[in-house]
Amino acid sequence: MGNTVIVVEHEEEIIKAADQVIDIGPLAGSHGGELVFQGTFNEILEDEKSLTGQYLSGKKAIQMPVSHRPWNDFIEIKGARENNLKGIDVKFPLKAMTVVTGVSGSGKTTLIKRILYPALKKIYGGYGERSGKFDRLEGDYDLITAIELIDQNPIGRSSRSNPATYVKAFDDIRSLFAEQQLAKVRGYKPGFFSFNVEGGRCEECEGEGIVTVEMQFMADLHLTCDSCKGKRYKEEVLDVKYHDKTISDILDLTIEQAIGFFTSPAEKNANAARVAAKLQPLADVGLGYLKLGQSSDTFSGGEAQRIKLASFLTKGTNDAPTLFIFDEPTTGLHMHDISRLLGAFNALLAKGHSVIVIEHNLDVIKTADWVIDLGPEGGEQGGYVLFAGTPEDLLKIEKSHTAMFLRHKM
Repeated sequence: MGNTVIVVEHEEEIIKAADQVIDIGPLAGSHGGELVFQGTFNEILEDEKSLTGQYLSGKKAIQMPVSHRPWNDFIEIKGARENNLKGIDVKFPLKAMTVVTGVSGSGKTTLIKRILYPALKKIYGGYGERSGKFDRLEGDYDLITAIELIDQNPIGRSSRSNPATYVKAFDDIRSLFAEQQLAKVRGYKPGFFSFNVEGGRCEECEGEGIVTVEMQFMADLHLTCDSCKGKRYKEEVLDVKYHDKTISDILDLTIEQAIGFFTSPAEKNANAARVAAKLQPLADVGLGYLKLGQSSDTFSGGEAQRIKLASFLTKGTNDAPTLFIFDEPTTGLHMHDISRLLGAFNALLAKGHSVIVIEHNLDVIKTADWVIDLGPEGGEQGGYVLFAGTPEDLLKIEKSHTAMFLRHKM
């Protein structure tokens, strides 16, 4: 009709259909922001600098696992009949990665978020919404002790929340600064290096670094604080340095830079080692480009979800077995990010946890230990279990839309 269409997208089929591809990168955050490529789909396949091109051409790929994790224990939902579900019985393996697939409206969210999650939440304690209609819960649910739903909702709208506070690394950073000689002489305790409480923070902006000016008929203005110049702290607090860096300088480091800083050969401090250990999972899930002090209200849904995931990875290997549910975690993620995400799932499974993923992405489906495919269509034509088994066996199911597309990927 003569219109112009611009699409922000990672999906291979959409990129293939484009007349012109603009690839921004080469990586994310401070490592991105450059025009890596502009041209046709066929041209990007030949471009060596473009990560997108390398994945599209097959030079880089998310590999199939050599084998699937064997499982004996499971949780089973009997007679699920909420919304369009047709009284189905579904087994969810434990200590394995289960991917729930099917077209939009086939019943995936109803089964997992309206039935399984609230039913288990009540067992393990904690508030759960009213469960959708089902007959009973069976199986080995006593083998896990908690359930966590990790979606793409924001991790907090507070400008005071940031990656360092979310993975509990900021406590150790403040302790490091309180250990410095000048801090001891002046009597600065760890709390003095917080921008959330009175003491060392700039009181002009109350530790925000910006001052909000309310405008009567227009959007509020956010101005850099005149008093601290955006550094969040009083001058005397910034006199205290750790390896030539102030607390404000530390918050301005990217996660990757901070890990390098706290693990440098000159570094032999126990608190510093703890900081690096707590930050490492953020880098492992592909968020090394975020700044330590970056406000959580600037994160995308995918970044928020991966920060939540990293916070669980920081909790150590001795945690009680947990069932993690992820709701479409690849939304907004590049193929390279998905590869890192799968690595994080494997890390959870290696610690004895269980993972259930609601997903459409074929690379995630092909790496599953167990696939539950709902359908065959959406709405009233959906709500049946078309298949439950390995991705390889799913390919034999003629009625499955998932199988039809997965054949090309496998």
